[in-house]
Amino acid sequence: MKIETIAIHAGNRIDAVTKAVIEPITLSTTFERSEDGNYPAGYIYSRSDNPNRNSLENVLAQLEGGEDACAFASGNSAGCAIFQALEPGSHMIAPDDMYHGLRNQLKQVFKGIIEVDFVDLINLKAVEAAIRPTTALLWIETPSNPLLKISDIQELSKLAKAHHIIVVCDNTFATPVFQNPLALGCDLVMHSTTKYLGGHSDVLGGALITKTKNAFWDKIKNVQNLAGAVPAPFDCYMTVRGIKTLPYRMRGHAENAFAIARFLEDHPNIERVYYPGLESHPQHAIAKKQMKSFGGVISFLVKGGAEEARKVVNTVKIFTQATSLGGVESLIEHRASVEGPDTKTPQNLIRASVGLENVEDLIEDLKQALK
Repeated sequence: MKIETIAIHAGNRIDAVTKAVIEPITLSTTFERSEDGNYPAGYIYSRSDNPNRNSLENVLAQLEGGEDACAFASGNSAGCAIFQALEPGSHMIAPDDMYHGLRNQLKQVFKGIIEVDFVDLINLKAVEAAIRPTTALLWIETPSNPLLKISDIQELSKLAKAHHIIVVCDNTFATPVFQNPLALGCDLVMHSTTKYLGGHSDVLGGALITKTKNAFWDKIKNVQNLAGAVPAPFDCYMTVRGIKTLPYRMRGHAENAFAIARFLEDHPNIERVYYPGLESHPQHAIAKKQMKSFGGVISFLVKGGAEEARKVVNTVKIFTQATSLGGVESLIEHRASVEGPDTKTPQNLIRASVGLENVEDLIEDLKQALK
């Protein structure tokens, strides 16, 4: 099946009793046992499994071309499950501009448990130089947040596999519509389903998808069950509902974002635009090689500093000044103020999540804000 068909059907089951076309929400936390003490429907307790979570995990695995998936209560809890599955004392390599939520998790929650080197993944020699005998994991995030750097998934995976290192790719920005990391050599894919997969800024979630079921995946499944950071049935239902329109939404996001990136690139008050679809992007060739399209997030530098950037985000009328991305509505924010005092993000950088409004309206909004 093609991706549009998978998105609509792989996360849905017609109800066996009522024949409802859309799978109902199963809120029960526990399930009846048979006379011999077994569980004939396969469900025991909702922390371990639930029909709605099962449907969500099924569609996620099929979208990414993996054997299995685990859904979590947030993207951070999905990342946390991978770190928890590593042996204490393990070393991992992560991007130097890794998403600040997971970066802070590694630096604070896993301090003294996991050793981390934050490396520029664009530089393959630097990545190779960072490998140690204890290196167990390579974390890729492409496009990255918020600089939209593009890492070569295939080349990084080859390098890691030569050293028997597990490779994970955060595919949140690209989604399986535009990028398939498992097909490019990764072992695991991570998503904040809060973003494009849910697609409507109304449900929190995260997910991991594995290329193959193996011993490390068994550890992750065990963490999911025992730590219990799982999404509620209603959250799973809402995420599945969002996924049904994912392929069509992503095309609209990318089309609008490309048009706005072109507009910004020519604007006299803009210093630089970060968008992998632009030929001016330093990794444009890599993006063309591994992505079907370039996503709906743009970052750009306003001429001046933090004050000038804040003026823009405070003056827009259609864009909403808010954190997060991937919803149908356009969001905009001064990113450095979100990331804290140790951020490496330029003070004049604005990140925009381009929504599905009419692109001419969005461009007019930015025009008046940039005057």
